[in-house]
Amino acid sequence: MPADFNWAVGGEAGDGIDSTGKIFAQALSRAGRHVFTSKDFASRIRGGYTAYKIRTSVEQVQSVVDRLDVLIALTPRTIEENLSELHDGSVIIYDGERTTMQNATIPEEMVGLDVPLKALAEEAGGAIMRNVVALGAACAVADFPIENLDSALQKRFGSKGQKLVDNNKEAARAGRDYVLENFDHEFNYELETTDEDYVLINGDEAIGMGAIAAGCRFYAGYPITPATNVMEYLTGRIENYGGHVVQAEDELSAINMALGAARTGARSMTATSGPGIDLMTETFGLVATTETPLVICNVMRSGPSTGMPTKQEQGDINQMLYGGHGEIPRFVLTPTTIDECFWKTVEAFNLAEKYQLPVYLAGDLALAVTEQTFPPEAFDMDAVEIDRGKVVDEETLDEWQNEKGQFQPHAITEDGVSPRTFPGTTDGAHMTTGLEHDELGRRTEEGEMRIEQVDKRNRKVETAQAEEDWSPREFGDPESDNLVISWGSNEGAMVEAIDLLAEEDISVHFISVPYIFPRPDLSDEINSADDVLVVECNNTGQFADILEHDALARVQRVNKYNGVRYKADELADEIKAALGQEEVTQ
Repeated sequence: MPADFNWAVGGEAGDGIDSTGKIFAQALSRAGRHVFTSKDFASRIRGGYTAYKIRTSVEQVQSVVDRLDVLIALTPRTIEENLSELHDGSVIIYDGERTTMQNATIPEEMVGLDVPLKALAEEAGGAIMRNVVALGAACAVADFPIENLDSALQKRFGSKGQKLVDNNKEAARAGRDYVLENFDHEFNYELETTDEDYVLINGDEAIGMGAIAAGCRFYAGYPITPATNVMEYLTGRIENYGGHVVQAEDELSAINMALGAARTGARSMTATSGPGIDLMTETFGLVATTETPLVICNVMRSGPSTGMPTKQEQGDINQMLYGGHGEIPRFVLTPTTIDECFWKTVEAFNLAEKYQLPVYLAGDLALAVTEQTFPPEAFDMDAVEIDRGKVVDEETLDEWQNEKGQFQPHAITEDGVSPRTFPGTTDGAHMTTGLEHDELGRRTEEGEMRIEQVDKRNRKVETAQAEEDWSPREFGDPESDNLVISWGSNEGAMVEAIDLLAEEDISVHFISVPYIFPRPDLSDEINSADDVLVVECNNTGQFADILEHDALARVQRVNKYNGVRYKADELADEIKAALGQEEVTQ
């Protein structure tokens, strides 16, 4: 029996694929099993192939793999799309009354289960429940107690009335019973349950939760895939803490609203994707020049232009590092796991206020839409610390006034960070402008003051480099001559790839980098390794370019840019090939 179980449902956009997958993922999670999901969906409302895949185990899983044990095929194309991942004994559940398999013949070595999904759903109360019938059939195949499905159905449909919940439970049992009564095949699967209690969450939700925990009280955004779920998570929740969500008319309005809220003293945030960052860039410079703390979440997707809105890519490093006219100090954080999306969001708010700079929080589609299980302590709210930076009040204000008693919001300081007052602070009134300004915030074109202000703003980054911990995460064998470096969502796949490579007696030292700027200095590690591979989801190797610049050394690029995230076994093969060896045995 395999150590883990891999399941998928596929069909056309609009067929309820996402809700079906989430119900099963929640059922597995509530049964004490670890879950890791993956989605493939077209950028349209209806039509176009879409799929939801789940890998589950009693042990932690951090990646999808090239294997499917059970596939619910709502269309013939579903089989064609997943044929390479099916294996001898894979089970394909389909409705022969509604789906012709002439163009996607089920291979003899696989098991096809023709289940009248629609007919059974109609008997239970409505054809719309055919996907739930398929879930019941999958429970029979996987020997997964269908009672575990009940709580997920209750959560999904409970708000719509108990009768609908009961109808769905009946539909699920109809699918299970049909398989048990009409097929005598030994499926050889048994999904073990445990008493563990897990949180099932995706990256966008973790960012939203982290924002609330960090004290964010204003969010402005414009809907854009794959960042929209951040706004959806905050809506209806942030209000419970005195906060507000505003859906702006476009991305430029969103960042300007967020900037305005931040100027009033509220912890403020906006989230978008690459096209939205393009539009926000002008205001990004205003944020930095006025020394306003602001968090800007960039959930990356395939570009340029509209690109492929629902596909994976990590192509925005250069945009976030260098975007904007003039020289703009900034921070760029790149969470590497879903739970780290929570913690890096908290850190982003602290850095923004401590150094009064804009902070890019860079996720990507793979992190954003993937659901994964974690123990509740992974999001320990008691461990959240909030640092509002150099805020002054009436008692300390006089330290930052000039000889005329005027508050200096852009005072020249050794660490580059000026004092900050919240609105309403007695004698703390001040002005600021996007024009170059003096210590009082008044416009100036005086050359010496220009130099002092530019140097002051850039000293913030130097101070942060010295004061903060920018350490990467390390895995594998630190003594290995094979060094792999990645950033963002590639970590999980690479961590599992290390184990696959170890089975082939290939040792790897893996460094996962959660900070692009400032970033850890990896020069010593790069120059002491025999082979250095940089893994990222883009064409040119943008992070590889940066590392070569830092270390004055060449690195090998392992790139993927077809819109699909790395899988663990695929990445192990890529690493082995780059090291000049044969493919890893599957």
